[in-house]
Amino acid sequence: MKVLHLISGGDTGGAKTHIINLCSKLKNLVDLKIICFMYGPFYEEVKNASIDIDVIPQRSRFDLSVVDRLYNLIEEQGYDIIHCHGARANFIGMFLKRKLKDKPFITTIHSDFDLDFQDVFYKRIIFSYLNKISLKRFDYFISVGSGLISKIKSLGVNEKRIFLLYNGFDFDKQISFEEKDSFLSKYMDKSVYQSKTIVGNLSRLYKVKGLDVFIKAANLVVKDNPDVIFLIGGSGPQKEFLQNMINEFKLNDRVFLLGNIKNPYDFFNAIDINVISSYSETFPYSILEATALEKCCVSSKVGSVPDLIEDGENGFLFEVGDYKELARKIETLLNSRELITAFGKRLSQKAKEKFSADTMAKMQFDIYKKIMKKR
Repeated sequence: MKVLHLISGGDTGGAKTHIINLCSKLKNLVDLKIICFMYGPFYEEVKNASIDIDVIPQRSRFDLSVVDRLYNLIEEQGYDIIHCHGARANFIGMFLKRKLKDKPFITTIHSDFDLDFQDVFYKRIIFSYLNKISLKRFDYFISVGSGLISKIKSLGVNEKRIFLLYNGFDFDKQISFEEKDSFLSKYMDKSVYQSKTIVGNLSRLYKVKGLDVFIKAANLVVKDNPDVIFLIGGSGPQKEFLQNMINEFKLNDRVFLLGNIKNPYDFFNAIDINVISSYSETFPYSILEATALEKCCVSSKVGSVPDLIEDGENGFLFEVGDYKELARKIETLLNSRELITAFGKRLSQKAKEKFSADTMAKMQFDIYKKIMKKR
């Protein structure tokens, strides 16, 4: 079976991590290749993972000359399935499908497509609209977690054309990280974090990530807990807004924006409690990355997160946007170091059992076989 994956190449979030983790295992089950449309960190990371990848550069998002080049490649190499990831690949896939009517076209939905471009007005108006038009042309859909199935059905898609696939993590790979003191000393004096419990949130600085919820919760927690600090790792368009919130609450010595974090494990190694405060998610990779280091997690009840986190058993969940509930659950953990450790171990154990990259690749392979059988 030969499968061609199409993805923008400029991806930095969960879609990037998903396709690398998936294809690093899937390449042992199918003959696969990735095509992206720009050079950059994604391309280099995929190459370093020994996954077959090439670039067909686009001059702009609307440069459709790549369609003919892809068509020729698919015909020459005899690919059986074309599998797209993300809005740009979906848009190109829509035009490519017109020329390859006998090939099944699949798209993986990594996030709520109505929220993907929320932070930039013109992108929200234009790209979200074009993406939804493109999505309606696909034959099959893969939902990353159960939380997006109803969203896909809202496009008028029959449920029989939707397949469920959970994000998976390669727990066998070697993880490297900087020592805690070395990492944190880049951002603050040792006296700021020494003997403190550290609560962290690693995500892109976008509205959908709910970092305003995180800061509001921090504002409540610090009032009665002098031995805790809060770290936000990531970059994005909300940086100024979030810094203004921190200033307004007078939290400059308790809440810190660290900026872009190149190695997520540096961040997770340094913190004690991992928080996901998003308004919408599918299944955030940051939970799985943190569980590799046995970090406990408090998350908003979004997407398929409840399939991993059982509230009160191996972590805590809170209702979307409820910063008061988030604050209460952080305080519960601050009052019990034993609970932080126990939750971290239990969560890591469940993640390794049910959310491994090997399991994800096998599920994806089974989906391909079902689709080929239907054809």
